[in-house]
Amino acid sequence: MDGERGPSGLAKSAAVKLSEMGERTKQLGTAMKDPHQQRRIILVIVCVALLLDNMLYMVIVPIIPDYLADLESEQSEHVHVVMHPNTSANSTSQEKSNDNLDVQIGVLFASKAILQLLVNPLSGTFIDRVGYDIPLLIGLTVMFVSTCIFAFGENYATLFAARSLQGLGSAFADTSGLAMIADKYTEEAERSRALGIALAFISFGSLVAPPFGGVLYEFAGKRVPFIVLASICLADGFLVLAVVKPFSNRTRENMPVGTPIYRLMIDPYIAVVAGALTVCNIPLAFLEPTIANWMETTMHSSQWEMGLTWLPAFFPHVLGVYITVRLAAQNPNLQWFYGALGMVIIGASSCTVPACKTFGQLIAPLCGICFGIALVDTALLPTLAFLVDVRHASVYGSVYAIADISYSVAYALGPIVAGQIVHTLGFVQLNLGMGLVNVLYAPALLLLRNVCQMKPSYSERDNLLEEGPRGLYDTIKMEERRAKKERYSSAGNCLPVDENGFDAFGAQRSLSEESSGPEYT
Repeated sequence: MDGERGPSGLAKSAAVKLSEMGERTKQLGTAMKDPHQQRRIILVIVCVALLLDNMLYMVIVPIIPDYLADLESEQSEHVHVVMHPNTSANSTSQEKSNDNLDVQIGVLFASKAILQLLVNPLSGTFIDRVGYDIPLLIGLTVMFVSTCIFAFGENYATLFAARSLQGLGSAFADTSGLAMIADKYTEEAERSRALGIALAFISFGSLVAPPFGGVLYEFAGKRVPFIVLASICLADGFLVLAVVKPFSNRTRENMPVGTPIYRLMIDPYIAVVAGALTVCNIPLAFLEPTIANWMETTMHSSQWEMGLTWLPAFFPHVLGVYITVRLAAQNPNLQWFYGALGMVIIGASSCTVPACKTFGQLIAPLCGICFGIALVDTALLPTLAFLVDVRHASVYGSVYAIADISYSVAYALGPIVAGQIVHTLGFVQLNLGMGLVNVLYAPALLLLRNVCQMKPSYSERDNLLEEGPRGLYDTIKMEERRAKKERYSSAGNCLPVDENGFDAFGAQRSLSEESSGPEYT
């Protein structure tokens, strides 16, 4: 009896689990039909993609220097030359080897941002033409492949190619993800909140990746951190296919024509925002490759202190995002002020970094830098979408490609230029220069004061749509409206509808009512 009950019980439990899975699938399908639930799921997908991208950028910080040093030592064993340890030739060759290793590490760090910088003008135009979903899937696919290559790469050339390929994927995934959020969340308060959530994921990925990579590298080897990230990337790609369904949407053929990226670049207001995004990220990009050596020489910090340097700064960054979102909801016309205030905080914090003598003292200015970056990013990223809505076509691929270019400029220069500045001028001069640049650039955001008070014209949109949305959602609704009215017109129930959705019968009826009014009076 027990033998018979066992299989039957297993069959029943399996049937119950299958029915539960079916119910969950139905609930997901019902949720996807609701526009509010759909955009929440899309926000989760985009946030995971941004989290992965920034983790891939920072996860190599504790791994690559040690791994490349091991590779170089293995190669030197094959061509070992016995020399006296006190000879000047031996010390000179050792210094050249260290300098060469530093250059290799800097180039490998910067290769992702450099390729991302070069590809973004093309990816922004591509996103404007085909929509946001397919480029997001392309970016996730390229990131998955490049991460797998990086995990199994055994030499510097393979690692460099994989790292550069990650920049190609990021140019598509980051830009299309931010543009998709701006398109789905059309109200300014909702858009600021959604972009703030995305920025929190970006910050979490950047700050948690070094300890994540360091711990897994120490106990499991080089491959495991990248295999974990590649698995998450693959799951996010499948979620895009299941939820967004990029290849089933045919409305992209009738997308509105976006403003060319070169015209957006010469827009003075967009240029000011892009410059602010670059300048505010310079301290973070320049300190990441240099602060560990400075801590080791000045504070004699341990490895765990250098690995956890940026982790406490995650909390003030999230706090800055939260505060800016709340303030922007109450006073949306002061976005420029929040950005300027953030740049002043960044400048002051950067200038105080060299004065720190202990690890505990260093946490405070680093938290100030990340808090200021949160203010700037959270205030100005929604402003880019607002500027496009007011001054250009409401298609966001190119404008967020410009934002990604701004970030890439800082992170491409940081690993290469920061070390040279520290070597020639010093760590103190580097921080004072970065702080001064941020403080001096802050008044430039006054140019945005009047722009943020502008209101886009909704006259044409309100005539065509009931809800008055923006972006690609406009196109979808207009296509549905046009198809419905064409079917209604072909049935002979009304006069033809023109290409703008203008109801001639309704207009004729309203004119007749106006003309008949005075006859009865």
